[in-house]
Amino acid sequence: MPVITELHGSSTASRQLQQEDLFPIREVSRLTGVNPVTLRAWERRYGLIVPTRTESGHRLYSMTDIERVRSILHWIERGVAVSKIGRILAKNSSVHAYADAPGARQEYEQWQSRLRGALAAFDERHLERLYGQVFASYPVAVVFQDILLPLWKSLMQQPRGFGQASEWLMLDSFLRTRVSQRLLFLRGEQPHKILLSALTEPSYELELLVAALLLGNEQVEVRVLALGQPFDELTLLCERIKPQALVLFGNHAPAPEWPRRLNRLAMSLDCPLMLAGATADLLQESLAGTSIGRLGSEGPLMQRRLMRFLSGTLDT
Repeated sequence: MPVITELHGSSTASRQLQQEDLFPIREVSRLTGVNPVTLRAWERRYGLIVPTRTESGHRLYSMTDIERVRSILHWIERGVAVSKIGRILAKNSSVHAYADAPGARQEYEQWQSRLRGALAAFDERHLERLYGQVFASYPVAVVFQDILLPLWKSLMQQPRGFGQASEWLMLDSFLRTRVSQRLLFLRGEQPHKILLSALTEPSYELELLVAALLLGNEQVEVRVLALGQPFDELTLLCERIKPQALVLFGNHAPAPEWPRRLNRLAMSLDCPLMLAGATADLLQESLAGTSIGRLGSEGPLMQRRLMRFLSGTLDT
């Protein structure tokens, strides 16, 4: 249960903090499944969370802090070391700085609350209406990266009560269908064609489809290869399809042998090889000085870098 108490700092800062619910560490532990000892270690050792402190020294966490804890769990589950998660979160925060404009974050959370209500009622018509309203209100990158995918991840990560697995499955199926439809609608006579394939396992089809949507534009058609595409046959596909580039997308920590395998693949291709997703960020140092392009993990940045790469001006 949230608590409000007197906080350190100016009275103005205290009033601002008191406008939102604050939770004690035991409640955060219950909501996220992370024990208090681990939460304190993430704060002290890695600086991943910075809770508010009462005058007596007790920690209080906002809903933003709780979502950050869930993001940390998300990356840990994907094999990323805790010591590297801070860099990923910081990079995402800098790219999403525009989302911290007054009222923006609150708006996104309100949309997510409405979507949760439709999912809890298993009301697909209501979900469809809300989906259309969100798209009418924001750019595609904001719709997915700030509203829909955070909700999708939250439902996937939170402790599953009765019915919650069905809610996540409903949202996952709904979004995969809608994104696939958008990709088909956008397919036309674009001058550039790229292939997009999952890099790491396990992979989620929705994340791959959204990456395709965010990478494509009136100049670029993105063809998504099926999950399970054999890595050793990518050279064959590129020989037959002749794309302008091959993009490998992943959001998991890469195994130690991946830099070697990727360099070997790059040398066998007749087109440029690029990486997208968090895996691209995690491999940045290992692939420095190679011909492999790194597009990052954020929609607008990925697309800009892709276009620069295709025009031959991207620094690798």
